[in-house]
Amino acid sequence: MVQFLVSLVFAQSISANTNFDELLTSKEKSHLQAIDGIAAIVGDKVILKSDINQSLAMAIFQRRLDPQKNLAEIERLREEITNTIVNRKVVLAMAELDSVEVQDKEVDRTLEEQINNIVAQAGGEEAAEKALGRPLRVFRREYWYDIKDMMITQKYQQDLINKININKNDVHRFFNTFKDSMPPFPTTIKVRHLLLEVTPNQTQVDKTIKLLKELRQNILEGLSSFEETALQYTQDPGSKNNGGSLGFVRRGNLVTEFEATAFTLKPGEISLPVKTDFGYHIIETQEVRGDKIKVRHILMSPPLTDDDETITYNKAVALMDSSTTLSDFIKIIKNYSADEQTRENGGNLGWIDPTNYPIPEFGLVMGQLKQNECAGPIRTDFGYHLLWIEATKSGGLPSLTKHWNEIEKLALNKKKSDWFVNWVNEARQNFFINITN
Repeated sequence: MVQFLVSLVFAQSISANTNFDELLTSKEKSHLQAIDGIAAIVGDKVILKSDINQSLAMAIFQRRLDPQKNLAEIERLREEITNTIVNRKVVLAMAELDSVEVQDKEVDRTLEEQINNIVAQAGGEEAAEKALGRPLRVFRREYWYDIKDMMITQKYQQDLINKININKNDVHRFFNTFKDSMPPFPTTIKVRHLLLEVTPNQTQVDKTIKLLKELRQNILEGLSSFEETALQYTQDPGSKNNGGSLGFVRRGNLVTEFEATAFTLKPGEISLPVKTDFGYHIIETQEVRGDKIKVRHILMSPPLTDDDETITYNKAVALMDSSTTLSDFIKIIKNYSADEQTRENGGNLGWIDPTNYPIPEFGLVMGQLKQNECAGPIRTDFGYHLLWIEATKSGGLPSLTKHWNEIEKLALNKKKSDWFVNWVNEARQNFFINITN
């Protein structure tokens, strides 16, 4: 649960000290220096070297390449990016001829999602600005038109390839051509689940709230600092070493209960304990800048006891005994499951590969479960689960008889990809293209 408050996933392996500009300007990589100039011309559109370098720097950052060790790969990546941007300009020019547009508000929303992702990966806005080598407001301004062009080309591409379809002969031809190189299909299972979370008893909750109140009072009376207290007590590993600081966070990127309190605090004010799905927090808002706040917190989760485990387990057993039919199980899921994402659709997880499912415990037990009956309880990090296998689809070597739908999808994707590559190559003939060395 790293940097848990940020709604986007935080990639732990990406260093907040990474600086995109440094990736391109150090002595060891002098040939990658961002000396601006024209990298390519496509009709009346100019591609600057800085455009290539910005995309290259992002790619280096995202792929975690070391410019001192992966020089050849970076050079190959530069050529690939250059060609991709040239092709994108070709598609963009064709899209403009066909009057394809996207709304500015869609661009704004997509850009914010991109920036939020960068912030989450870097570990905060300040770290993101250091990594980008520029303030976010500058990056936002510079990158807006790139995002718009990308969205127009993607929309146009989808409009084009959505017209492509296949027939039975296409599927048979695809299969006969690629069957020897296609990997075996995994066995997949259509499954539903119910989740019961193990919750702490009221005694432990009261103890946690009491301790947080005492810590708050000690900070207010100057007996200890917020940083020292967070370093000793907080259970959020993402902010622990920063004295509980989350840095500057934009409105909308915090869980609802936390945000509702944080944005109403005056700078320097410390809240009473606030409950979220992650536990209980005391929060201090340090600075307010429009729709952004610099905030820090101390998180504590009430410990679970053996009795808490037993109560939840027994409840799961009782619900399992009541699930004699699939219809019964679906009704119970809608009344009791703690998984908000699947509760309303009856716990439907769709077709899953149990050997490659994000919850490994599912894969360990699937082979032991019978179809069309409720099974469990199964303990995972999320709580206790009940499972119901509705159907099983055999895996193994590709077969048109067993795997028609999967092979049809692969054949369609291949046809769309080949068609679009050919379309771009033909479209390139309509424009003057010059790529500088």
